Amino acid sequence: MTIGDAVFAWLGVGALAAAVLPRVVAGRRPLSLPLVFLLCGIGVYLLPLPLPAVDPVDDRLLAEHATEICVIISLMGAGLALNRPVGLRRWGATWRLLGVTMPLTVVSTALVAWWLLDWPPAAALLLAAVLAPTDPVLASEVQVGEPTEDEHDEDEVRFALTSEAGLNDGLAFPLTYAAVALAAAAGAGWSADWVGSWALEDLAYKCVVGVLGGLLVGRLLGWLFFRTRSKVLRLSHHREGFVALGATFLSYGVTELAGGYGFLAVFTTACAIRAAERAHGYHNVLHDFVEQVERLFTAVLLFLLGAFVALGGLAPLTWRGVAAALVVLLVLRPVWGWVGLLGSRMEHRERWVVAGYGIRGIGSLYYLAYALGEHDFPVPEQELWAVVTFTVLASVVLHGVTAGPVIDRLDRLRGAEGAGAREEPGAREGPG
Repeated sequence: MTIGDAVFAWLGVGALAAAVLPRVVAGRRPLSLPLVFLLCGIGVYLLPLPLPAVDPVDDRLLAEHATEICVIISLMGAGLALNRPVGLRRWGATWRLLGVTMPLTVVSTALVAWWLLDWPPAAALLLAAVLAPTDPVLASEVQVGEPTEDEHDEDEVRFALTSEAGLNDGLAFPLTYAAVALAAAAGAGWSADWVGSWALEDLAYKCVVGVLGGLLVGRLLGWLFFRTRSKVLRLSHHREGFVALGATFLSYGVTELAGGYGFLAVFTTACAIRAAERAHGYHNVLHDFVEQVERLFTAVLLFLLGAFVALGGLAPLTWRGVAAALVVLLVLRPVWGWVGLLGSRMEHRERWVVAGYGIRGIGSLYYLAYALGEHDFPVPEQELWAVVTFTVLASVVLHGVTAGPVIDRLDRLRGAEGAGAREEPGAREGPG
């Protein structure tokens, strides 16, 4: 038996498991699909089997592109799933999470890394940047479901977490570039010489191009899918789901070629396609196909992440790294999430759920791999990978175990309150 034979066998097992496990796990809470594949990766690589080594430090380019594909596919799925049209008030919770919670979390995470881990400013900012995005890949338990015709069909918690994850995955790019620019300008020290060019190019220009590129591609595809007079070109009539991959790669590639952020473009494209014809069943076809591909990629990547852990990926981790990761997950994100949602129309318990479920995952792994390919940082790469990997691991365990029961309880409380509100008027009227 060769390594290639073993890889094919495990790929087959993983693909079948990705189809079966969601239905098995759904009835056995608390458990999540990401957690199952993560544990499978750890368990399999602890066995004496001829499997290839998994090391994102040595295979950085492979890790970067594998996670990149998974994230952009997930962003397309998240955008297609949202029923609510984009607007200042309709997306109010989203803008609060992006404009208040995200910056405060980034600044406080960088300070924790600088103080607790004793990392130089560039490395501290890099950790804050790669842990900034909440993950659209691993958060299925707390995100909206399939597309529907009713824009009011989404509860505020699921909508806020889905839309936030769809946008902040792209907005983490300027922060990553800021860390790279600081490392290039000052090494292990500090310098502000890079701020001006970064703000103009990496923050303003690339974000604008990302959004405009996504809108342009999305509206063009929306017209092609639903409104063109040619029956041959109107792809919604043919109901082929793989077209979603074409839309994803086209939007991402064109925007990146124009110098913009492809992550922002993909999510924007999905929202624009959704807005072109909200009531059409073709959205479900596209979303279902994307969801299946995303699930397969997620299974493979989490299995490999578990393999990396089993092969000693967390060996460079110190108690300070563990403490920093837990502070980010259990203190900084919940506190700043709550602060960001003050004044929103959410109820008290809904705010805490949204604030607490800032799940870290595949996006963090992508940004770390990307940044390490752009410039060297004054912290060993193995230590950086260990801290980020542990944060993702802790998020998968903590959020994966609790998300199902918490969301189920929230739904039950909403249902009970809704039933009480319906019964109350009749109870007050009395007989006659």
